[in-house]
Amino acid sequence: MSEKITGAEALIKSLIAEGVDRVFGYPGGAIIPVYDKLYDYTEELKHILVRHEQGATHAAQGYARVSGRTGVVVVTSGPAATNVITGLSDALMDSTPMVVITGQVASSFLGSDAFQETDVVGITQPITKWAYQIRKAEDIPWAVARAFYIANSGRPGPVVLDLAKDAQVGTLDWSYKKCDFIRSYIPYPEIDENDVQTVADLINAAERPMIISGHGVMISGAEKELAALAEKADIPVAATLLGLSTMPSDHKLYRGMLGMHGNIGPNVNTNRCDLLVAIGMRFDDRVTGDTSKYARQAKIVHIDIDSSEFDKNIKTTATVHGDAKEVLIKLLPLIKETKHTEWLKTFDECDAVEYEKVVKREVFPESGPMNMGEVVHKVSKATEDKAVLITDVGQNQMFSSRYFRYTLPKSIITSGGLGTMGFGLPAAIGTKMGAPERTVCFFTGDGGLQMTIQELGTILEYGVAVKIILLNNNFLGNVRQWQELFFRSRFSQTPMINPDFVQIAQAYGIASENVETREQLDAAIERMVSHDGAYLLNVNIDPTDMIFPMTPAGAAVDDIMLTPTEKYKLD
Repeated sequence: MSEKITGAEALIKSLIAEGVDRVFGYPGGAIIPVYDKLYDYTEELKHILVRHEQGATHAAQGYARVSGRTGVVVVTSGPAATNVITGLSDALMDSTPMVVITGQVASSFLGSDAFQETDVVGITQPITKWAYQIRKAEDIPWAVARAFYIANSGRPGPVVLDLAKDAQVGTLDWSYKKCDFIRSYIPYPEIDENDVQTVADLINAAERPMIISGHGVMISGAEKELAALAEKADIPVAATLLGLSTMPSDHKLYRGMLGMHGNIGPNVNTNRCDLLVAIGMRFDDRVTGDTSKYARQAKIVHIDIDSSEFDKNIKTTATVHGDAKEVLIKLLPLIKETKHTEWLKTFDECDAVEYEKVVKREVFPESGPMNMGEVVHKVSKATEDKAVLITDVGQNQMFSSRYFRYTLPKSIITSGGLGTMGFGLPAAIGTKMGAPERTVCFFTGDGGLQMTIQELGTILEYGVAVKIILLNNNFLGNVRQWQELFFRSRFSQTPMINPDFVQIAQAYGIASENVETREQLDAAIERMVSHDGAYLLNVNIDPTDMIFPMTPAGAAVDDIMLTPTEKYKLD
């Protein structure tokens, strides 16, 4: 005989059946029955009480991206549901598996403008893989199983379940069956062998090939296959922002990051290569620049699990629709061993220019105020290049992405597509919970930190040992840079009067200190890294510090600024 339970308990038991060990959330009136039942399951399901619902979504994202598991969020109705919108948008753009459960007024009140009623499904459908309203208790196990299957299969993404209050208090006969099939939803397409052969022929014939490694490589766990392909065919590899750490920084074939603030070699050679092999990326405008001037001389191969990305932004020569790991496994035996020695030397030449014109100034300054690049470099070195990098958005994001070094996979968590300021602090919390054995270094600016600074309370409550490096220039630095370069130094609403961040951190029980001079930096970093718990370094940064190289918005990818007044000279 089946067990009779409430919908609230069915939700909890369904989450446990899916292997969920923790949820990030915030209680409220329309979700109280679930929280009441959660009280009986604290051993099986840990709840992390964040300080704002947006923080719950970003924490779930960090947890999901470092662990590969689905992040789970539970919040109430109305304003709580609207507070998760940013996180849902961010998760969709960055292909992060997440299930968000929102409370909702009872079914009989729907459409009556009841207290804290919001059309959650209508709002979230455009920014989720699936959004569904549950009005009956007996539908809960089915909906949860379907939600987890959709969220973490194929190209991952967020799902919303809007749970009416009467469904929470109603009863059902308990049973649970995991979902592994939905008609018309094909998350893992059958790979066309002819397409794979076409790509192999193009690679074998290429004289100047280049691989772009995107987030899809990380999601599919294809790091070893990527390295094997590059090594067999002697192909240089460049990474998108979210593709960083898919190949170790010190690998001889890894040639740096692409994009607006990427390395010179990959950007310039995008317009010199004869074959571009894009794996698990979407040709974002920050990577391509002016699409009419992007890799016009090259044949372009696109490997992706989402066929809607094919030819969306960049016209391709050949495509392979499938999971990156599975495609590379099929491709490798068809690839001939070869060498591209002269082609690889062109990257070295670009690196030499970048070191002289940019890196020496940013990472190894001889005097003057501290730069962001040197701080990032020293922190990475102090962690033996094994930490997980979390960034906020802005100059701190670009500097840390460029100068942090990666030796392990899944070593960067950042907001790529949406560029969400405030993402970093809660994401760092979730990341540390998803990978407690790893050091988590969170780089932020004074603007982004204050957008979700209340999550210091979550660190206090749960003792989350994240290392916070605040690159404090008393400006909204990235906007300031654009204002200086393109808006005649009219610094409209970018200077900031900031609080004492050290005192704020200490009020939350977080060890912290100010770093005012270069001479103090090394010892402060050592204290932070060796400290067992959370730590905040407030590092005073030159407010005029700017991130270069830079490809201006709308310019060709090889139209690269080295300083405000000097451009890279093309051959």
